[in-house]
Amino acid sequence: MTARRVRVDTVIPVYNEEKDLERSITTLREFLIANGAAWKWRIVIADNASRDRTLEIAQALSARWPDQVGVVHLDQKGRGRALKRAWTESDADVVCYMDVDLSTDLKHLPPLITALATGGADVAFGSRLMAESEVTRGLKREIISRSYNLIIKLFFWHHFRDAQCGFKGITRRVAEEVLPLVEDNAFFFDTELLIIAEKNGYRLREIPVHWVDDPDSRVKIVKTATEDLKGLWRLKRHFPRVGRKQRISVSQHLST
Repeated sequence: MTARRVRVDTVIPVYNEEKDLERSITTLREFLIANGAAWKWRIVIADNASRDRTLEIAQALSARWPDQVGVVHLDQKGRGRALKRAWTESDADVVCYMDVDLSTDLKHLPPLITALATGGADVAFGSRLMAESEVTRGLKREIISRSYNLIIKLFFWHHFRDAQCGFKGITRRVAEEVLPLVEDNAFFFDTELLIIAEKNGYRLREIPVHWVDDPDSRVKIVKTATEDLKGLWRLKRHFPRVGRKQRISVSQHLST
C-alpha cells in the first residue's frame, strides 16, 4: 500500500439522522479535503432502515459530491449490519467508521488510517479509557463503560481498554478474514470484532482520543448492555478461529 495512494473508505452508519447528517458529512468532507491528500478517500453513508428523510438527504449529498460521497441502504436496522455491508462491498485498502455525531475529534483520523496503511496494525480504534484520552461525558456513562470493559476482561483477559468507542478501522485483509466471523449485527459488533481479531493473532492499535458525549445518543444503555452480555457468553462458548484459507460469506449474517 505504500507504493501508491492508499484507498480509504470512511463509513458513517446512520438511523434517523435527518437533523445532523448533512452538517456532519459536510464537516467530515472539509476535513478530508484539508488533511487527506495522502489517500484516495471516500465517505460512505450506510443508512440502516431510517424512517425519516435520512436516506433522501444521503442521496442528495451523494449527487452533490458523487466522487466523494457514496450511499448504502439496508432495509433492516443494526450498526453492525450496516458496517458489514459497507465494509464488505468496499474495495478500499482501509475501511473505517465513526459515529455521525462526530463525538471523536477528527484530528485522530489521520493517525488511525496511518497505523493501518503503513502495516503497523491490522485493526486500529479509538479509546476513551487510556490515560492520554480527553473525555467529556456524564458519570453514569463513565461507570457503565468502565464496568463493561472490566467484564470483557474477566471473560477473555484481552489487552485493549475500550471496546465500544465508535471510531474504528481495519485493513482489507481483516475485512476478508475476520469480518465474516463476526455474528452480531448491532452494538456488540465492535467488541466481537476486537476480541476475534486479537485472539486470532491480528495486530491491534489503540489510540487515545478526545471524545465528547452526544446527549442525543440513540443508544439504549440497558438493552445494549444485556445484548452485549449475551454476546460475550456466546463467544466464550463457541469462539471462532480464522483458518488460512477460510473465506466465509458475510451475507448469511446480513440476513439474520
